[in-house]
Amino acid sequence: MDVRGARAHVARMVGNTSVFVGLLIALLEAWVGIGPSIGPWVFAGLFVIIGVGLRLEAAILDHH
Repeated sequence: MDVRGARAHVARMVGNTSVFVGLLIALLEAWVGIGPSIGPWVFAGLFVIIGVGLRLEAAILDHH
């Protein structure tokens, strides 16, 4: 595997994990949420945005 392919694979895996963790945090907060805290929703959103960005980077790297 070349360096570009390996980098795309790592970005894809980290992106998948980040999206999963973000959605898991959001699900747990919606299910167990204690009080009107906004913190977990912000962290969940950041994880999902970072994950989508990494997935896009992997798609661009893999395309070339």
